[in-house]
Order: sequence, then structure tokens, then C-alpha cells
Amino acid sequence: MPRVVIVGAGFGGLQCARRLVGKPVDVLLMDRHNYHLFTPLLYQVASSLLNPSDIAYPVRTVFRGARNVAFRVAEVTGADLSAGVLRTAEGPDEPFDYLVLATGARVNFFGQDTIAARAFSLNTLSAALGLRDHVLRCFEAATAADLPNRRRLLTFVVAGAGPTGVEYAGALGELVRIMAGRDYPGLSRADVRILVLEGAERVLPAFPATLGADAQRRLQRLGATIRTGVRVESADDQSVTLSTGEIIPCGTLVWAAGVQPNTLDGGLDAPRGPGGRVAVDDSLRVPGRDRVFAIGDMAAFTQDGGPLPMLAQPAIQAGRAVAANVLRDLAGKPMRSFRYKDPGVMATVGRNAGVALIRGIALKGWLGWVTWLAVHLVFIIGFRNRVAVMLRWAWNYFFYDRPIRFIIGSR
Repeated sequence: MPRVVIVGAGFGGLQCARRLVGKPVDVLLMDRHNYHLFTPLLYQVASSLLNPSDIAYPVRTVFRGARNVAFRVAEVTGADLSAGVLRTAEGPDEPFDYLVLATGARVNFFGQDTIAARAFSLNTLSAALGLRDHVLRCFEAATAADLPNRRRLLTFVVAGAGPTGVEYAGALGELVRIMAGRDYPGLSRADVRILVLEGAERVLPAFPATLGADAQRRLQRLGATIRTGVRVESADDQSVTLSTGEIIPCGTLVWAAGVQPNTLDGGLDAPRGPGGRVAVDDSLRVPGRDRVFAIGDMAAFTQDGGPLPMLAQPAIQAGRAVAANVLRDLAGKPMRSFRYKDPGVMATVGRNAGVALIRGIALKGWLGWVTWLAVHLVFIIGFRNRVAVMLRWAWNYFFYDRPIRFIIGSR
């Protein structure tokens, strides 16, 4: 049977493979990790609410009963599209009849090496766990520090006020409420400073202005300070320097200011579009390659005059569309053009607080928060994971506690 190779077990790649289960194709799904990661909840791992196993699910378990789907852990380094061969770091190379590139995105530090060397990010499980450990260590060290060092250790700078930055800052504010004065009786909330910086002129710039303003007010109630029109220019072990020239002593810099596509770093002979994303036509095919597709964060698909956002929903819909087009091509039918249906955007800002824009309807406060909870529970892979996440959310809601406050990694 024709061989379909899918690179990446994120939202797009996983959906594409699931739509091909039981179809007349042999599917090989490849990823550098053996699990699918629900990245929208990484910030809750970093803020001591969820365990890593709550938001990760083994790929082999997903396809346990699918006889035509195989999985391989491998680092893909490039592809010879003309020869129909995918190159891997470990070997052997993998031949394909159809290729679907769904490699996702990585953090974009915009060439600022000093920031990349010192900032924490929220894009992988190891990064989220490292940030959790570091924040807890800052509290431990602050108990024995003098006043200037205590204030520095307990100053947390979040660069970027998009959904990731806003959600982490809100979760951090709630974590501080739990720990300061309770777990650490020698520390008070007044010792802690959470500073959220945004280069644009308002919080959540992709949301309507009213929702961004509501999110900013709720963050401020959690103790965060918001500064817009300001960027981080550089960082060292003791402080960050802002675009205004101001130097902020701090113990933690969290980078939530942007991502860039994983495009195999030049190991792919495919044309590139804006931002380095792989150019695609209206059927998500690489130009000149009728059986090579790119989806999700790595695809430069333009609709209504602009590129699709680098979010989960565009990847999910594109993965389903590509699977359908592969089957249409095998049946001798023309491929259909892809059209993204925007379900909306949403973000949570702590307990009982969320903002959402669903099909033109703006939601905020408790209603926005409940909508956020419901949507995220639906898209988590695995029944056990859904139950685990729901129970931890309930525990935190009723008992005001984030029990996973463990330091497990090396310093």
C-alpha cells in the first residue's frame, strides 16, 4: 500500500494519522518524543498545578489497535523530496509516497543570545519542569537572603503578554498567594513582584481591546504589574535591561514573546514563505511536490490576507484536511482547497477569570473561565488524562492548594 510518513506527533500530525487509521495506506508517524504533549497546559505544570503525565500521552497507546499505523522515535534532519526519502539522525532513512510535515514550533528569541542563555520558556515538558524547580528554589533561597537579594529573588519578569504570558502570570500570582505566608511564613506577598512586559500597546493584542483590558485588570488584582510598549533588550544572571534603558534586578525571566517554525534547519529543499515557514498552496502542498504537505506552525498558509496563527486549532484542521486529500488522491479525485474555520481565541487569568472570543461572541469573567475549562478538557488526549486534570482543577478550586510543589531537577 502507499506509504504516508508524518513528521511530528503534535496536534496536526496526530490528527492526520488518526484520520488515516483503517484506510488503504501504511502510515509511519515520527517524532523525537514518544508522547503527544498538550502544550496549552504547560504553564500549569510550571506553576505546580499539574503533573507532566497529566498533559502527555504515549503515542503508541493512541494507535495501539491501528494495524496500518506505525510509530518511530527519531530526530528528522531533512528530506530529499525529489527522491522521496526522509533523513534521520539515527538512521535508517525512511522512504515515502506521501509526506506530511508537522514539526511544530520552537521559541523565538529574535537573535538575542544573552536572553536565550538565561530565560525560561514554556514550550517543552523539560522547560516547564525546569521553571517550576527554579521558582520554588527562589522561594527557598529568599528565606535566608537579606532584603535586597530577597526582593531580587522574588521578582519574576514575564516577557510577552499574549495568551501564554498572561496565563502563566495569572497562575504564578495564584501560586504566590498559596505559598507566601503559608508555606513560607517569613515571606509575604509584598516581597513578591510579578512584572509582565508587552512590546505592543496592550495586553493580549490578538484579542478585542475590551477583553485585553479585562485580562489586564484581573492580572493586576493578582498582584502583577503590567507595562506595555516595553521590551526586554538583554539579561544577565542578576537583572534584565529594558528597551527604556531601565535595569530590573530579578531572579527569573520567563520568555513568552514569540515562536518560530521548526523547519528542519535547512535540511529541507522546499521554498519558504514569511517567517521561514514552508510555502504551501491552497491544498497545503509544497509547490511542485504533489505528494508533500506542510501543516500547522511550519506551513505558510495565507487566508484572508494574512498567515494562519501558530495555534493548535489551525494545525488540527489542517491535519484532517490533508488526510482527506491523501485519500482523495488515491481514489483519483482532485484535492480540495483548505479553508480554516476560526473557532475563536481564549485565555484564562486565574481563578474564575477568563476571556474568550467564540464566533464573534465575547466572554469574560466566570463565563469565559468555564468556557476555557470545557474546551481544554475536550481536546486533552486520553480519558485518564481528562479525569486527572479535572480532579486537580477541582482540588485547587475548592482547597486553594497546588500540591505538586516538588523540586526534582538538578540546580
